Amino acid sequence: MTNPLKNDKIGEIFGYQIFKGEIVSYFEQFMQANQAYVALHGKLNLPLKPKTRVAIVTCMDSRLHVAQALGLALGDAHILRNAGGRVTEDMIRSLVISQQQMGTREIVVLHHTDCGAQTFQNESFHEHLKHELGVDVSNQDFLPFQDVEESVREDMQLLRESPLIPDDVVISGAVYDVDTGSMREVC
Repeated sequence: MTNPLKNDKIGEIFGYQIFKGEIVSYFEQFMQANQAYVALHGKLNLPLKPKTRVAIVTCMDSRLHVAQALGLALGDAHILRNAGGRVTEDMIRSLVISQQQMGTREIVVLHHTDCGAQTFQNESFHEHLKHELGVDVSNQDFLPFQDVEESVREDMQLLRESPLIPDDVVISGAVYDVDTGSMREVC
């Protein structure tokens, strides 16, 4: 019987078997795949600072491959991800480090269609977590939204109003369509 975790797509592409033996977790699969990646990667010696001087704030959604969608290579940009691609206190912390230590001068807020953050409201999610985990998180805002373009505008505005983001930093926004791969600018 074939292990359902075994996925040798990289091996298929390059014409050799990567995964040997029985794999019992995705992490084990990732570690084996990484060995093949290292062979292809080589020693690039990329600089610490991103080449484009851009930081991208986006969602953790697995359907969004930011580098490929934007034509970025390793070392081109900082890609910061969280649920919904929302600008949070921790996202601003990362952006401050990106700008003040790594020299980025532009921020792109990139949300997407059919986002999981559009599927719930705080109140019902609070109740769900209380029931499932026995934890009261009624004071936690999980930043759900209904209108994806409006969420991009809100996050761009939070960045513009933050005293930690200099006024000369270029801030742009867009929505990525998960069905077509296309992007549309949000002003």
